[in-house]
Amino acid sequence: MSDNSKILVALLAGMAAGVAIGILFAPDKGSETRDKLNDSLKNLGDSIKDRVAEEIENLAEIKEKVAENIRSTIHSVENDYNQVKADVSNASEQTERTLNKVKNS
Repeated sequence: MSDNSKILVALLAGMAAGVAIGILFAPDKGSETRDKLNDSLKNLGDSIKDRVAEEIENLAEIKEKVAENIRSTIHSVENDYNQVKADVSNASEQTERTLNKVKNS
């Protein structure tokens, strides 16, 4: 579980405990307490939605960074491969020329 998940779970647990204690010690009538509880739960739901939206945005940013790193690595490997291929081809041609010189001497 990530640190953000732990914080979110702790936040939810704290809010639930606060609501429970508030209900137990509420001097208001039952209907008023229910209305307050309903408002509190709506606010909690909104907070969770906002937090989830933030985390989704963070994940999208991380995904894009990872994808860019992968693209960059692939490009670098392709360049290295092409350079090695050219070096091997040049060495092969040079070896062939040397062999031809030796044969013709």
